[in-house]
Amino acid sequence: MSPTIAPPTQDPSPAEALAVDSAAVARGIMRLFARNNIWSLAEMPLKGGRRADLMGVDPKGQVVIVEIKVARADLLGDNKWPDYLDHCDRFYWGIAPHIDHSPLETDGYRPEDCGIIVADGYDAEIVRPAPTRPLAAARRKVEIERLSRAAMRRLTVLGDPHCEPWGLSD
Repeated sequence: MSPTIAPPTQDPSPAEALAVDSAAVARGIMRLFARNNIWSLAEMPLKGGRRADLMGVDPKGQVVIVEIKVARADLLGDNKWPDYLDHCDRFYWGIAPHIDHSPLETDGYRPEDCGIIVADGYDAEIVRPAPTRPLAAARRKVEIERLSRAAMRRLTVLGDPHCEPWGLSD
């Protein structure tokens, strides 16, 4: 006899609904990036305790970071995003279609340094290209190596979950 799956007894919490929306936006952006030969990793830890929603490398070896926002309050309350600029050549805001992106045009969000991508779970569109702010070669090397090691670790753990406890201190 197969187990019966009970229907949910309540609506998802706002945090659960937000996570679904964030994942959908990330998926749409990753599809856009894949078509353009930019390969990225979600939830990439950075030095200094930050975590990039998406971090990837384009065909020229440039590092790209995307900070995803699916709620206006989250967008307006984010004060940590400038820290990401030290870890990438190009920075994008990735936002859901229902988010008004006009705040991103104000000086506080440094439009001269940041691009905008609007995405849903199926696709994405670059609304404003991100200008290139080249990292120093040594810094780019460190970021790409960290990204590569994180991706390889995730693939290894996917293939053998017993490896999960190892390599977390990198």
